[in-house]
Amino acid sequence: MGSDTVTVEKLGFVFPGQASQVVGMGKDLYEQSAAARAILDEVDDTLGRSLTSLMFDGPIEELTDTQNAQPAVAAVSLATHAALKEFLGAAPEPAMVAGHSLGEYSALAVAEVLSVSDTVRLVVERGRLMQEACNEKPGGMVALIGIDEFAVEDVCRETGAELSNVNTSEQIIISGTHRALAQAIDLAAARGARKCITLQVGGAFHSGLMEPAQVGLNEMIESMQFNDPTIPLVGNCRATSLTTGDQVRAELQSQLTSCVQWQRSVDFMIEQGVEKFVEIGPGKVLCGMIKRINREVPITALGDMESIKAFAA
Repeated sequence: MGSDTVTVEKLGFVFPGQASQVVGMGKDLYEQSAAARAILDEVDDTLGRSLTSLMFDGPIEELTDTQNAQPAVAAVSLATHAALKEFLGAAPEPAMVAGHSLGEYSALAVAEVLSVSDTVRLVVERGRLMQEACNEKPGGMVALIGIDEFAVEDVCRETGAELSNVNTSEQIIISGTHRALAQAIDLAAARGARKCITLQVGGAFHSGLMEPAQVGLNEMIESMQFNDPTIPLVGNCRATSLTTGDQVRAELQSQLTSCVQWQRSVDFMIEQGVEKFVEIGPGKVLCGMIKRINREVPITALGDMESIKAFAA
């Protein structure tokens, strides 16, 4: 290869969802990066309260509340991306972006579909409405390990539970009423599931029980201007590129009640030429999933200044 030839890896930026929150997240970004500080201050200004103090100091019980966790995780993801761009002079331009559930909102902000403040306002309303829906229609979520999607679909048909996340071929999440989930756990175990893990979440996300939240959120979505993505954005529901603002709007208008097709999204990005994934935000949940989807594709996690500096090096 000639000395004047530079090979640039095609990167896929992916953004985590709720349950990645941890007390202390974002603090070093705030202290060491002016760009990250500007994002986090903008989030506080948009909310009219100090979400950052809750993120930095807790308590974890309050941070884990859906209404706080969602904007907090999105804020740290966007602040990490801003710090990366600032540290490198310009962030490496990803070939594609995607996010898991809530993370899709971080992805669309990075793709400039909405401004940071509009994204945060939408995420806060999403969290509020989801909390209301959880109170109105109680339910939960269960991770089924070691049972394939077809068998899970059968379990759902027979119990009234719903397929809510296909994270990997070995990890599928179902949602529903507590009664439906209890029946589904028994049936899935009988059908060969290695583990059935009840998730510590507030309700039956990505199922029909979220319909009241989706209806409320759609009013706000309709009122906002959606720009065409500057970077191809892979949608959770369709697991394919969304290239116009209208396509992103339609995606969000069904996302709360639809299954998150994460495995198909990752497979699609790899088919489109993504050679390396970068998880941007708190935690490493998506790193673990992507490793189980495809062991050949490298992935790194960025969520603080130390990881950003290591990535830059």
